[in-house]
Amino acid sequence: MSAPRPHDSALMLDRPGTRRSAVRTHSRRSGVPALAAPRMALVADFLAIAALDPAVEALRPGPAPARLLVGGESLEHAADFEQTRTDEPGLLVDVVAEADLPRHPLRVAYVAGEPVVAEDGRRFVIESAASLRAEPRISTVRLVMACRRTVVSAGDRVRILHYLDECGTGRLVECAAVVQNAPDGVAAVLALAVEGLLAIDVSRPILPETPVRRRPLPAADPFGF
Repeated sequence: MSAPRPHDSALMLDRPGTRRSAVRTHSRRSGVPALAAPRMALVADFLAIAALDPAVEALRPGPAPARLLVGGESLEHAADFEQTRTDEPGLLVDVVAEADLPRHPLRVAYVAGEPVVAEDGRRFVIESAASLRAEPRISTVRLVMACRRTVVSAGDRVRILHYLDECGTGRLVECAAVVQNAPDGVAAVLALAVEGLLAIDVSRPILPETPVRRRPLPAADPFGF
């Protein structure tokens, strides 16, 4: 399966989007009104994070309603997204703006930190600004995604990927050093991460020693390499 594409307009289609809009809140320090994160901005953050997560094999919006087990009771709920993952049976996700959390049908379990699991074993989670925009991950994700338009020549692609094939996991500064054609070697490496060819740890800041490794190809290599 191909890596999720954060800019695919199909993934941005949203059934409950009209009921999850931006609201104004007040800063605790200054008392000046601040615009809360609109839901679609949070969705964009969620898609970007998913695109860079090597455990996510596929992502689709609007899965069929699932039976969720909450505190011994069963509740039918249609999540916003479903992730196909390598590290668990699957993940159902709602992306919720802060203003909509009090009205969410699973708000009690979310606030209490109770696990919510579907009858088929898929886990359900709520992603809000508090989780999606936690630092340093969100800053790292945005730095990586800012490199998505960097043009990486065929020669540089082969050199970067071959280097990682040889060493397994390399430091970012070392991967960038093999780039010959792009004016910014680091941006070239990060552009391949956006494409889903490389994996980096976005939970930490971008540093010279940031580990970089190959991501598995979405399809079998026809040449048997």
